[in-house]
Amino acid sequence: MVVHEVRRGPGLRRLAVVLAAVATVLAGIQLSDAVSPAFPASVPRAHCGPGSHPETSSQGRVPARDYQNGRAAKGYTCNTRQVAHQGKSGGFKVLRYTDRHGRTCAFYDSTLLFPRDLLGNLKNLTKGLGVIVLDMTRPDHPRQTANLTSLAMISPHESLLVNKKRGLLAGVLGTAATYPGILDVYDVKSDCRHPRLLSSTPSGLLGHESGWSSDGKTFYSSSAALTLVAVDLTNPRVPVPLFTQFGVSYHGLRLSADNKTMYVANLGKPGPTLLTGGGLRILDVSEIQERKTNPSVKVLSTITWREHSIPQVAQPFTRNGKHYVLEVDEFVDLFELSGLTDLAHAPVGAARIINVDDPRHPRIVSDIRLQVHQPGVRTGPQYRDPGASFPAQGYAAHYCSMPTAVNPKIAGCSMILSGLRLFDIRDVRHPKEIGYFNKPTMPGTKLGFPVVEGAYAMSQPAWDVKRHSVWYTDANSGFYVVRLTNGVGKLLTH
Repeated sequence: MVVHEVRRGPGLRRLAVVLAAVATVLAGIQLSDAVSPAFPASVPRAHCGPGSHPETSSQGRVPARDYQNGRAAKGYTCNTRQVAHQGKSGGFKVLRYTDRHGRTCAFYDSTLLFPRDLLGNLKNLTKGLGVIVLDMTRPDHPRQTANLTSLAMISPHESLLVNKKRGLLAGVLGTAATYPGILDVYDVKSDCRHPRLLSSTPSGLLGHESGWSSDGKTFYSSSAALTLVAVDLTNPRVPVPLFTQFGVSYHGLRLSADNKTMYVANLGKPGPTLLTGGGLRILDVSEIQERKTNPSVKVLSTITWREHSIPQVAQPFTRNGKHYVLEVDEFVDLFELSGLTDLAHAPVGAARIINVDDPRHPRIVSDIRLQVHQPGVRTGPQYRDPGASFPAQGYAAHYCSMPTAVNPKIAGCSMILSGLRLFDIRDVRHPKEIGYFNKPTMPGTKLGFPVVEGAYAMSQPAWDVKRHSVWYTDANSGFYVVRLTNGVGKLLTH
């Protein structure tokens, strides 16, 4: 195993020391980022064009005064506009799929944390529970056609995924720690508006996160700090476990185009402060893909970074023939003792682009952070903003996605209190913000426990390239169709 402790070259480290010394001399001057030498800078702030309703404070912030004077209730937009809104809750995934008849559907999980959202969803038992299915023939008027309430679909946590090649929707019963990993597999190829349950089995072992091979024949299930499982879905009616590993701390699982290399959000290893050393782990899973008897999985490398919080997932993509992953961390670092006892000073990992051309020697090439993620501001008045001090909310990231895995120009990230954020990633070394959409929930309008306010953007976004739109959910307020304006939508096309 090759372990790489971050990261940047010696020249940049020396420069950081010099800049820190200058900052000390100029102590009376406040930098907008208040960046410590250990943390990378935030990305350039978006320029908001006509029709925007931009933020009133630092990048990504919804200050307490905006709740008090009513500004937060109007929402914040930058080169975006709302096309449609549906429902009152959301979870961790928004998926888009077009079936064999050309019908396009959206799938999203309605429960952020079961049974936290139960009280709110009980208002409408027939439409508010489980995985919501929307007919997106008219994206300006989403039409709910089904809600999936089989055991795993009631609480798939972060495991819900659709395989586009085979038209299969799958998820495992899970929650923040883990649940018995009942794996439910649905056919959505025949009619995405009315998914058909093919199997419901305990083959997922324990549930939390997942991954899927592009050929749709292998589904991977991971449970936080416990197991990694591979399940053969060649026959989706009869899932067959292929591989089980115990004692690993894996989160989201994504695979290379040939399905032989896995990019794992590694939560870390057990130690005196719970889990330490989280980052990206790269595995050789070729023996599983090739269906060898008693397959083995080899660790090719592990990379970490100083500012990591809880690694969530690493999405592979290529840029001009080079291989990268867009990795995102969630929340603050709650797995280390310092994070549990001092939330204000716990690091926010946000996101980064990592070169994986050589899977044995991955290297970080850039970071994607907002000003609100920086350590110098998190301990000030910002920490008293609604939701900012709640450890399962706060100014932090959760999921990112791209409209294509080949030369994507844009990435979208759900950044919890800061809403949906859009980034230009054409220059992988210098990503920059190009837009956002944020609809905070006002105090007293959300039923649940605990009672939370502000945005709760946690979902992996989905993309409607033709219509220059992105779909995502906010756990506090439901499903949104957001159109990209002022030329930003052109980055969705090649």
